[in-house]
Parts: sequence; C-alpha cells; structure tokens
Amino acid sequence: MADLSIFSARLKSARNMKGLSMDDLCASMGNIVSKMAISKYENGQLAPNSTVIIALSKALEQPVDYFFRPFSVQVESVRFRKKSSLAEKKIKSIRESIADLMERYLNIEEICNESSASASIPKMNVSSVRGVKEAAAKLRQKWNLGLSGIINVISLLEEHGVKVLEINAPDSFDGMSSLVNEKFHIVILNKTFSVERKRFTTLHELGHLVLKFPKTVDEKQEESLCHLFASEMLLPESELKRILGPVRKDISYQELKTIQLGYGISCDVIMYKAKECGIISEQRYRTFCIQKNKVARFKALIERTLYHPEESTRFVSLVYKALSKDLITISKAASLLHQDIEQIRSDLALV
Repeated sequence: MADLSIFSARLKSARNMKGLSMDDLCASMGNIVSKMAISKYENGQLAPNSTVIIALSKALEQPVDYFFRPFSVQVESVRFRKKSSLAEKKIKSIRESIADLMERYLNIEEICNESSASASIPKMNVSSVRGVKEAAAKLRQKWNLGLSGIINVISLLEEHGVKVLEINAPDSFDGMSSLVNEKFHIVILNKTFSVERKRFTTLHELGHLVLKFPKTVDEKQEESLCHLFASEMLLPESELKRILGPVRKDISYQELKTIQLGYGISCDVIMYKAKECGIISEQRYRTFCIQKNKVARFKALIERTLYHPEESTRFVSLVYKALSKDLITISKAASLLHQDIEQIRSDLALV
C-alpha cells in the first residue's frame, strides 16, 4: 500500500464520522475481519487487501479513493465555540463530517479555479446592545442591503466568501462557525431545521465571525448579543417600529405573518424583538408565551414555516459546472457529492 499512514488515519476518521465503534464496524462488514484487525489497520500495523477495502468503503459509505487522499483540512482546526450538550462521540462525528465536506469543497474550488479563501467580512469591536445594533447597521450598509428583507441569507454569505455547509445533525445542534486551516471562514447549519431558523442561525454565526467582544463579555452574554445581531440583520428595529408603530397593546397574527413572509423571520423572534424594542410590554410578551405553550393549535400556527426554502448550493453548483465543462469525470463528481453515478447522470441534464 502506497501510504499506510494516510489509510489508517482516513479509516479512523470515517469510522468516527459514522459514529461507529470498532465492534460496530466489524458487524457492518459482516464480521469478515476482527476488531483486532480494525485496530491494526487504524494504527498502521496492517494493510488490508482489496476485498476488505471495498467492504470498508461500503460499511462506512465512503468512496474507495477517500481512504487514500492526503488530508487538506485538519479536523483540529474545526473548533466548537463552546462546551456542547452533545455527547463527545457525536461531536467527533460532526467535526469529521465538516472536515470531509470542507476537503471536497476546497477540491472542487481548486478544480474550477474559483477559490474564495478571503472572506470580505469586517471585524467590529462591540461590548453593548447599542454597539451590536450599530454593527449590524454598518454591515447592512457595507453590503448594500438597505432596510428591506434579505432575500437569501445563505447566498449573501457565500457571495462574501463565507463557506456555508449544511449537515444532518441532532436537534440539539443549531450551528457553528469556525476558521478552518486559519483562513477559511465557515458556517455550519443543521440541514433539518426550518428555513426561518436556518436564516437566523446563519446570521447568529455570522455575528461570531464579525463581532469582536472584550474579555469582560462572558459566553452567555456573547450568545445573547449574537442573537441580537441576527435579529437586527434580518429585521432592523427601525423597520419593525415603522411597520407596527412605536407602542402596541396587541399584535394580530396576520401582521406577524406579513412580516414573516417579507423578512424570513419567525413569529417567535418578531414577538421577542417587539418586546425588546419596547413595542409591547413584558407582560404582553409573557401572555403570548403562555398561550403558545397551552394551546397546541396556536403553537402550530406561530411555528409554521412560510418563507421560501433556502439552502447552500455553491458546492453542488461548482461540481456540476466542472462536470459540464469536462473538468471532472462523472465518477469524480459522484465521489465529491457522495452520490451514485446514475443519480449524477440523471441530475446533470445538459441543456
């Protein structure tokens, strides 16, 4: 085997990505090898034959070439910002998944000669609510967003060099942002969430990339200020007051629905923002929360997603662009997208 050290590290990464123990992996392979053999493969003490490699590929759902590809992204550079409620095994799986997806993303960027290594996002020193609101206003101005709703948040970040990746993850994982290999700004989203929640999370994570907090701001305060940044980016306070007025006793669902459709922001966030802006009282907001928790039909109405679907498409688009320009083969495209060749042929649909 050309480089046993690469294979052994790749095998361990793929197993962690799937969240499998060595015993689990053996079972998935029909016990054609022992746990001791898997351990020796991962420690670079034994080279598997071609039959075992194919079995590993199927069990771990990775193309064979994955196990022999040199690493271009270090898993250690994918850092969770804070102590997560996820089990350590799941954190390992998510980190490995992110590193793998980033490697494939960087690979297709290089092939298409469309690297976006430098994100055009400023760093702003903030320490207060007012500072965060001013930072959001400055960024909206810098990116020529005006005061209207942002049509596509994910595309906006990708246009400014931030790589947005979506993964399947537990509900307890909202998202994260990180600087990979010390130069690539990335935002990771939970693919399973509603579009309104994804939009808010994307901008919350952007807040962590844009805002620079003093040491006096603790983790909890930082999260709260990034929440504020996200809501201001989605719907500036001045616009909410223009729409609803400076002070209201009650707000109708139809008004919330109109704002939700125009700005891609959830009814829950709108109501919380209305309370924080002083449009409604603390008591009125509390009544809203109590009603939502008590009345299932009202809760379903408030939490219904209405905004048009939004997802990260740049990576997939680059793969099909390279394929249509004959820069890569269908087999390479299948490897990059982790899809079978027939699916790639079907989706290519050249016009």
